[in-house]
Amino acid sequence: MRNGKLPALCVKVWGEYACFTRPEMKVERVSYPVMTPSAARGVLKAIFWKPEFEWQVREIHVLRPIRHISLMRNEVSKRMSLSGGPFFADEARAQRHTLALRDVAYLIYADIVLKDHADKDVAAYRDQFRRRVARGECYFQPYLGCREFTAYFSAPTGNEQPISLSDDLGRMLGEIRFRNGKAEPVFFHAYLRQGILHVPEEIYGR
Repeated sequence: MRNGKLPALCVKVWGEYACFTRPEMKVERVSYPVMTPSAARGVLKAIFWKPEFEWQVREIHVLRPIRHISLMRNEVSKRMSLSGGPFFADEARAQRHTLALRDVAYLIYADIVLKDHADKDVAAYRDQFRRRVARGECYFQPYLGCREFTAYFSAPTGNEQPISLSDDLGRMLGEIRFRNGKAEPVFFHAYLRQGILHVPEEIYGR
């Protein structure tokens, strides 16, 4: 369960481009209009992660108007063989259309939820996260849906305001669960209310 006694941790993230791909689009990449909870967790894990806890996203605040951009990106059409044979990217390269977002910025509000084997109080992990954000430290460069779309981050100033937009975003990917060696996507019906996406706790299965 989320720790209702503690305020959610918050980090500001932004970037020039983003693409939070809708899984139902098979050929072209089309982004959700806002950051998904799974993408937000990816940013948080890039900044700070330990096997003793999990991140659970509470809210995502959209800070800039939603703007789209059409891009052509080079991707590979097949994967490297597990047998270890040669793989030539030039021979498998294909151009793919992407309907992405541009000039994005968000506030991510999230909780650190301890696992049973955690040997520290949650306050210790929360302090470590705040220090890493303040110093701009990360384990690897976070990104906004696609690895080439770099995400920058900082502590919020306190003056950020979500955009004044409400919308029914439809079915959104919230989480990927791994059970018996298989990945199971978890969806929820998403609503943007005055620029804020509220994430239901139920998607985390707790």
